[in-house]
Amino acid sequence: MLRSIHDSLEPKLITLFRRQGYSWADFSADAIAGLAVAIVALPLAMAIAIASNLPPERGLFTAIVAGFLISAHGGSRYQIGGPTAAFIVTVAMVAMKHGYEGLVLATIMAGVILIIMAFFRAGELIKFIPYPVIVGFTSGIALLIAFSQIRDFFGLSITTVPPDFIDKLSIYITHLHETNFTAVILAVISIGIIFFAKKYFPRIPGPILVVTFSALAVWSLNLPVETIESRFGTIPSMLPSPVWPNITFEKLRLLLPDAITIATLAAIESLLSAVVADGMTGTRHKSNAELLGQGVANIASGIFGGLPATGAIARTATNVKAGAKTPVAGMMHALWLFLFMVLLAPLIVKVPLAALAAILMVVAWNMSEIKHIKEIMQAPRTDRIVLIVTFALTVLVDLNFAIQAGIALASILFIDQMMKSTQIRPVESDENDPDSTSNKIIPQGAEVYEIQGPLFFGVAEKLVDTLMLFEKPPHVFILRMRYVPLIDAAGLHALEILHERLSQYDTQLILSGVNAQVDQFIRSSHIDEIIGRQNIVDHIDKAIIRADEIIGEKI
Repeated sequence: MLRSIHDSLEPKLITLFRRQGYSWADFSADAIAGLAVAIVALPLAMAIAIASNLPPERGLFTAIVAGFLISAHGGSRYQIGGPTAAFIVTVAMVAMKHGYEGLVLATIMAGVILIIMAFFRAGELIKFIPYPVIVGFTSGIALLIAFSQIRDFFGLSITTVPPDFIDKLSIYITHLHETNFTAVILAVISIGIIFFAKKYFPRIPGPILVVTFSALAVWSLNLPVETIESRFGTIPSMLPSPVWPNITFEKLRLLLPDAITIATLAAIESLLSAVVADGMTGTRHKSNAELLGQGVANIASGIFGGLPATGAIARTATNVKAGAKTPVAGMMHALWLFLFMVLLAPLIVKVPLAALAAILMVVAWNMSEIKHIKEIMQAPRTDRIVLIVTFALTVLVDLNFAIQAGIALASILFIDQMMKSTQIRPVESDENDPDSTSNKIIPQGAEVYEIQGPLFFGVAEKLVDTLMLFEKPPHVFILRMRYVPLIDAAGLHALEILHERLSQYDTQLILSGVNAQVDQFIRSSHIDEIIGRQNIVDHIDKAIIRADEIIGEKI
């Protein structure tokens, strides 16, 4: 048991080194891939921090510290970690409600939750989150991200942007007359550069072209737009010293819901990113080790003045395409970013905010899941309902509630579908079924019904209501359960109630075709003592023989 836990939590880096070693050629490939990813990550890390209403260096700190640790301790061969756009809304709201120190504590708490999830092997459970829920909240986040960039995209002079969607809309409308058309033109050209580079020069990262050319344009033409420097001043050229936040029980209690949201989002996005990498390379990630790496990285990110971190799908895909061999590529990406920060800090601050807003607009578009939304809108009605509700709640309420409500709604609708698929009816003749009652001699005074599907709480009441179908109660009621794969406590209770109701009419209940698993639950709940062990059989022939005996005794 302990060995199994150890294997599931062992970092992919150690597993690979132990099994296949590490050569100079591998390191060269990883170093080049890490550089390619760092070039992409540099503008994104700053843009995500700024969009979260925090200084740009917070994003760089996160990409360096968390990016290194996610690769070193994670369970994916190619995962690139750091701040991601999916966190923007949550981070901005937590920082606004509790200040940056509160955000740090929530990030550390989320890290601890992720480590606990890893030890309890929760990595495999993430796959049970319904797909429409994932698409719904991802597309909702994309809309919120795009909406949060309107201030800088249009160059509006708004000091503080409220976190609520409706409040944002209201304040944007009241300030729309302040539009800085220079910023708009710069942002539109930036988007054009990104799409142009993607189509004609796919090996050159569009975002790095945008920040380079936009900074040069602002500097050389003295364009009247806001830059990182004009809003935030200089950025440090070194990592800060680690600082542990002040912890009180009251703070822990207040921040727990936000920490759970951060941990849930980090788990989902990191494992989705790992799955994408597996699909591109044919490898397999270790989900629990990935959660452990995410936990360690988020704790360290908080201590070193960063933001919540997770696996970044676009950067991970870039890493794969750049020829990475091992998790060392992700560690090198962090080291390259550190060198950029040390050497280029005076130049980085010249980047205009409109250009960073344009980059995030493109990120939001890529996150919008338009293709998958169209697919789900052609799916069954229940999936469409879950998608729309999750999307609406993500935009209008908050992510935490949206995920909870989406999963709950999907579960309820699934239970409803299962109820409808489970049938309780008189046994119909079937010439191809040797055990069909049409091929048996059913004694006078016996009724045979069959239940097809799991007998769980959603179906239990339907079973008891079967009695309403009888004009005259029979001497024996045979319930065929050969197609009942499982039963829960409500199903067991329904059998007990069915037996009690039948007893009032002097009718004996016989259970037929009970499989071993269902029989075990019946025994452990002592329902067999109530019904009578001799009245629970594994085949219809035995049930008919038992029915003959009961009817003979009554006659």
